Amino acid sequence: MKISGMFYVAVTTLLLVTLTIMVAMDISFTWVFYVTILGQILVAVMVYKVLKDNYTTDKTFDDFYEDHPIGKQEITLQ
Repeated sequence: MKISGMFYVAVTTLLLVTLTIMVAMDISFTWVFYVTILGQILVAVMVYKVLKDNYTTDKTFDDFYEDHPIGKQEITLQ
């Protein structure tokens, strides 16, 4: 099974939200520091994986948003 780039986005987001909760709960600085370093490494891995992901689509910016497609519209000049 291939791990997609979006998996790394989810893991990184979850880790950084957990870090925020750790800081709010006044967890030891040592744990917060190590989780911060891990988060920074995961951000770099995430960016690399998302940019190198083999993803293709036939959509363009003319198609508007994915969740609300309006289709390509022809502009006619009169």
